[in-house]
Amino acid sequence: MKSFFRLQWTVMFCFLLSVYTACGHKKGHSNGTNDTIPMAAAPDFNADSAFSYTAAQCAFGPRVPNTEAHRLCGTYIADKFESFGATIINQYTDIAAFDGTILKARNIIASYNPEASMRILICGHWDSRPWADNDPDPSNWHTPVLAANDAASDVAVMLEMARLIQLQPLQIGIDFICFDAEDYGIPQWADNTDNSSSWCLGSQYWAAHPHVYGYRANFGILMDMVGGRGSTFSKEGFSKRYASQIVDLVWNTASSISYGQFFPMRDGGYITDDHLPINEIAGIPCIDIVPYFTDAPSGFGPTWHTVNDNMEHIDRNVLKAVGQTVLQVIYNENQSYGND
Repeated sequence: MKSFFRLQWTVMFCFLLSVYTACGHKKGHSNGTNDTIPMAAAPDFNADSAFSYTAAQCAFGPRVPNTEAHRLCGTYIADKFESFGATIINQYTDIAAFDGTILKARNIIASYNPEASMRILICGHWDSRPWADNDPDPSNWHTPVLAANDAASDVAVMLEMARLIQLQPLQIGIDFICFDAEDYGIPQWADNTDNSSSWCLGSQYWAAHPHVYGYRANFGILMDMVGGRGSTFSKEGFSKRYASQIVDLVWNTASSISYGQFFPMRDGGYITDDHLPINEIAGIPCIDIVPYFTDAPSGFGPTWHTVNDNMEHIDRNVLKAVGQTVLQVIYNENQSYGND
């Protein structure tokens, strides 16, 4: 969802969610210090390429479930992953939204080395918000969001990583999952805004019905809004609760490859996002890379859920910082696995 008003940041510790300790799962090879992370030879993430994938999704228009733009863009995403050598599974399902609308949802799974036991899950959502309910102009509150940052940027980073993985293959398994129906939660202008379960519908479904029976990953990394101008990524609270070692691994890796300014060593708030069903239902330790703006009321930046979430506010430097960091984590894990 993105708690409170969806990804709403809060410094209050939430006692309502069950604690999953993730015992017994391999969580990476960092003990929290930069010098313990051996740097593998990772591919060079191309921010221009990721920018073009973001624009390509936006060219379809808002990808709101049950629309033609949504259908066409889903095909584009799946075909693009397949062109990069991934094994594709389309998980179609009908999901009831908060208002009873039946959403024709499609989770898109793109896998590399599906037979490998050591796996990393990389995920984000691909649908658009049906309403710009955080726009400063009330006349825009019922306008669909183009969603360049939230979240065409997520899929674009995954597509660029997939292109590079095809060129520099791995021993370990990678599963890219593009979740649907993340952003169909109750709008701020509705009478009832207190239903957190109305968000993250695609990931809730996948976590209860994974694409492979008994699916396991060693850990997961969720990316949400990873291209917005001015974005930095604090350590999200539920990520630290469920997968603190992976938080350390990612933030220390960013620092080690000179992207620490985008991943400051500071705590953020607790948000409800697609990583929660992965942790709490699927039982896979998963973190959330999501921006925290200290000067924006929502915490998510000035374009969040507004008509201004467009390509004009996408920053190649942010795409690069996130994409290169996650790629480095993947290739470090692959190198470490090969040396075990």
